[in-house]
Amino acid sequence: KKKKCGLPTHRRRFSRISANTVLLKGSAYESDTQGALYFRSKGGDIYTSLRLSLITGYLQKQPYFGAVVGRVANRIAKGRFTVDGKEYHLPINREPNSLHGGFRGFDKVLWTPQVLSNGVQFSRVSPDGEEGYPGELKVWVTYTLDGGELVVNYRAQASQTTPVNLTNHSYFNLAGQGSPDIYDHEVTIAADAYLPVDETLIPTGVIAPVEGTAFDLRKPVELGKHLQSYHIHGFDHNFCLKESKEKKFCARVHHAASGRILEVYTTQPGVQFYTGNFLDGTLKGKSGEVYPKHSGFCLETQNWPDAVNQPQFPPILLRPGEEYNHTTWFKFSVA
Repeated sequence: KKKKCGLPTHRRRFSRISANTVLLKGSAYESDTQGALYFRSKGGDIYTSLRLSLITGYLQKQPYFGAVVGRVANRIAKGRFTVDGKEYHLPINREPNSLHGGFRGFDKVLWTPQVLSNGVQFSRVSPDGEEGYPGELKVWVTYTLDGGELVVNYRAQASQTTPVNLTNHSYFNLAGQGSPDIYDHEVTIAADAYLPVDETLIPTGVIAPVEGTAFDLRKPVELGKHLQSYHIHGFDHNFCLKESKEKKFCARVHHAASGRILEVYTTQPGVQFYTGNFLDGTLKGKSGEVYPKHSGFCLETQNWPDAVNQPQFPPILLRPGEEYNHTTWFKFSVA
């Protein structure tokens, strides 16, 4: 049921508490992950993911807080690609490219929830032609909690050959929601290479070694000092992981002052490390917090950006009879 303004008259909320440190809250409205992650402690719950004050805020232009994005996460150059000799044109929602599935991507739709004993599964059917993409796509995203580990599994099946690239776009600040920046976070990413980008953030096609560059995060770096020493304004780049569908270590972030640690493992070939460069302080959180530049970071495990137009990148096409199946593990702990 919907009101005249287009908002549902009700929405379902979900909460799951792990055996030790993590509480997951979410809603089936607008997308499957418009919720929050907390650390549980004697002093109370500490929000470590950024969220908006009202559910209506997620309908407006906002930077994908907590969302599953698709049908194709990240950028597609000029919103064009060719499959089996046919060219497809997508909405240009981030000039001059298509970003995160278009104007009405997977972050702005209603999902069907199913409560599980240790989590929740969301599903939907993306119809043929939605936001310009070919074929009907059935999608399932499952969140489960196991101790201090949040497991996110993505599955999809297509009626027609189509690019598919799903990820979670949660923003984290291990100092707690409302902390002004992430400069005191120590970051490690297990990548020997990264993708340089052009002025519109499309990969140039070069797979560049990180050795001797600002992108060498194989050993822990304190983010603020690292950005300053290399004179860069932040990260919004794909880091190339080992191309294996087995579970592998991806990244580790440590906030020394609180002892909080986030480790990420994935079956995906890449991770987009984004440091909230486009946050500008105009959005407000649940308790009135504002989110300025660099007040949160994302570790978006995914295929490489613009892979549908760059054949040297890992394959992104899903064909009928195949199943897209990837998993990411977010492990939370306190040192």
